[in-house]
Amino acid sequence: MLLTIAWRNIWRNRRRSMIVLISVIVGVAAMMFTDGLSVGMIHQMLDNRIGSHTSHIQIHAKGFNDNRVIGKNIEKTRIVEHAIEQTPDIRHWSRRVVTYGLLSSALSSSGGLIIGVEPEREPNITSIRESIVEGEYLSGAPHEVVIGRKLAEKLQVGIGGKVVGMASALSGDVGSDLFRVVGIYETVSSEFDKTHMFTTLDNAQSMLELDDRVLEYAIIVDDINRVEEAAAQLRRNLSADYEVLSYIDLLPLLVAQMEMYDEMMYIVYIIIGLAMIFGIVNTMLMSVFERIREFGVLMAIGMKNAYVFRMVMIEAFILGVIGTAVGLGLGALFILATGSVGIDLSMFAESLTAFGAGAIIYPKLTMTTVVNVVIIIPLTALVGALYPAVKATRLQPVTAIRYV
Repeated sequence: MLLTIAWRNIWRNRRRSMIVLISVIVGVAAMMFTDGLSVGMIHQMLDNRIGSHTSHIQIHAKGFNDNRVIGKNIEKTRIVEHAIEQTPDIRHWSRRVVTYGLLSSALSSSGGLIIGVEPEREPNITSIRESIVEGEYLSGAPHEVVIGRKLAEKLQVGIGGKVVGMASALSGDVGSDLFRVVGIYETVSSEFDKTHMFTTLDNAQSMLELDDRVLEYAIIVDDINRVEEAAAQLRRNLSADYEVLSYIDLLPLLVAQMEMYDEMMYIVYIIIGLAMIFGIVNTMLMSVFERIREFGVLMAIGMKNAYVFRMVMIEAFILGVIGTAVGLGLGALFILATGSVGIDLSMFAESLTAFGAGAIIYPKLTMTTVVNVVIIIPLTALVGALYPAVKATRLQPVTAIRYV
């Protein structure tokens, strides 16, 4: 009975009820889209970092990640590779040589990261081959390099240009080699493109006098949600002479940013919820004042205060549920529609590429967003109806019946 009465009361003043519903719907849809856009951007930053170089898991000699010196290399590669082969959930892996060095052309020079990779394996780990905008990817021929567009502009070289790479060799001498640029890549991170040069693993090993030693194993797992389980299994398969680091260990600032964002969104929810509360309080209070004589009659014929309280709360809850349902549907539809084609923010491209997000952002709908909306908005409607409901229960039947 209370549900039926509450439903009828809502539509007694259609204009006011529709204003409240529209405000809830717009608030929910806007909140979902803002959440989805921010989640999409942060996940893109993470995916781009993983896809450009970091990978899901890296294996080094003990202490290499804290002090990247060439002396901390992996000599017994077969032990590591056997451990990788014995670990489930690993899809791809590749060997690398990674060292800081000086990159020079005839016109300019720059510090950067010299990375030796296996041309046949590395495309399964990173997206550099797909990011080539001029020339081609490494073929495996001697003295080939691919560099970022920003680095090419700084060194003032193009396809076919010569670049000298110099870095400390294993013997302590300065190792150097003359490379030919065969490809120029462009990722979504301008900072990455300024500093990374890729050559073949054989070239890097020869230049640094490493023989068959490597400095890093890069690994991609089947399911990123199980990356910690795979890393733990690798640690069990390897001795303490090696360090196994997941992307969570390698990108602590970005992971912390993702966690901080989750906390910040609750603040956004609270702000939007407070705005909705004031709107619902005003609407429900006006509804109570308009029906004072009606409440007086109901109380006079025996309706208990608890039932009056519940009736007002049910009205607010119905408005909140309907607004949430429609807003949730519209917000999800908009996120899914734009999530497949992306939102072009080229006007902010320079800032976005500096953060490693890219000029096109793909909003992402998460279950956390849906759950937050489904719980918070109806609860907010109930909180907003508390004062009007209490106000209705404090009416005196005789006074209320005579109210004009």
